[in-house]
Amino acid sequence: MGTKKSAQIFKKAVKIIPGGVNSPVRAFKAVGGGPLFISKAKGSKIYDADGNEYIDYIGSWGPMILGHAHPKVTAALKKALDKGTSYGAPTELEVILAELTLKAFPSMDMVRFASSGTEATMSAIRLARAYTKRDGIIKFEGCYHGHGDSLLVKAGSGMATLGVPDSPGVPADLAKHTFTATYNDLDSVKAVFEKAPEAVACIIVEGAPGNMGVVLPKEGFMEGLKGLCKKYGALLIMDEVMSGFRLCYGGAQKVYNIDPDLTCLGKVIGGGLPVGAFGGKKAIMEMISPSGPVYQAGTLSGNPIAMTAGIETLKLLQGKGLYDKLFKSTETLCGGIAEIAKRRGVPAQTAVAGSMFTVFFSERPVTNWPDAKACDTARFGRYFTKMLKNGIYLPPSQFEAVFVGLAHSKDDIAKTLEAADKSFKGI
Repeated sequence: MGTKKSAQIFKKAVKIIPGGVNSPVRAFKAVGGGPLFISKAKGSKIYDADGNEYIDYIGSWGPMILGHAHPKVTAALKKALDKGTSYGAPTELEVILAELTLKAFPSMDMVRFASSGTEATMSAIRLARAYTKRDGIIKFEGCYHGHGDSLLVKAGSGMATLGVPDSPGVPADLAKHTFTATYNDLDSVKAVFEKAPEAVACIIVEGAPGNMGVVLPKEGFMEGLKGLCKKYGALLIMDEVMSGFRLCYGGAQKVYNIDPDLTCLGKVIGGGLPVGAFGGKKAIMEMISPSGPVYQAGTLSGNPIAMTAGIETLKLLQGKGLYDKLFKSTETLCGGIAEIAKRRGVPAQTAVAGSMFTVFFSERPVTNWPDAKACDTARFGRYFTKMLKNGIYLPPSQFEAVFVGLAHSKDDIAKTLEAADKSFKGI
């Protein structure tokens, strides 16, 4: 499996693009070697510049739940393209996608579209601060909510992969308003509130953390966060950019029966195009301009192409039995990997949330960021490299979620398990 062309492109890219990539984790720094440059994708497969085929478990980091280039989505997009790509004006498509989104997430009375998950989270936090008239926020170590200044404190995902605890360029005066707690540890959250009972505007938490790898909330943890917010007059923001539509049609909040004040979405609701959204209770959302004083705007927010992809994707996801099929594929794959690891004598833990999972190279289950960062990342790198050589494209970091999609066939799962059996040998 030659990758000469990808190497040549990367050599050009590093001269004109910082690190040769436009998002850090793509650089393969955590696993060694150079990144693959992708030329096309279809269904469950992606193809690199050298023509090599891979079974893809990144799925553009989550949104390709239906598979790449789904015929009904691409057909809808082709029709939309003939009408223009951006108007900078309202369209009925925005209203249709908003109605679909609100129906899926009853906790939201109103929703505002943006162009990325980062925009959604930073806007939701600004709104929470305005509504509560407080500056502080609580986030969790290892949870990543985009690259907004307030959120790049002990973040996960690419920050964890590159070993950067905090990003230079974030003003200390701003960072001091971000309090960090330990995921799955309610006492660490209580301690923040007790120290500053009237300073915290909100808690922001991933619906199912996937940016330190998939970590499941302990029983009562989410309910405990909601209770603490109510007690101290703070808002609960659920970042479901990744988990929304991945744990079920309605996200983690439906699975855990949580009623957040604000919800952030992205990924799937754009059907593979750049989309973010944040929504919540009417009294809070009506503070956003032009209804209220909190400013938020975007020229490409609600653009007709992204709205079209999102509408078609959400309609298709309501098909009978689709989630049962999706979860069965995920369980078969994860169960098979766990069995292989045990047979090969490799310490590994599998954590599954809906159609997302992570294989942690660890002796013990992972419940928070300290557990995750104690994993054997060198062993993960060897596993990743072997899987890639066997035609399986995984996230190039121990601290990322693997995404299973509806396009993954039984044959794909079988081939992946065959590759895993070879890859676990001798690592």
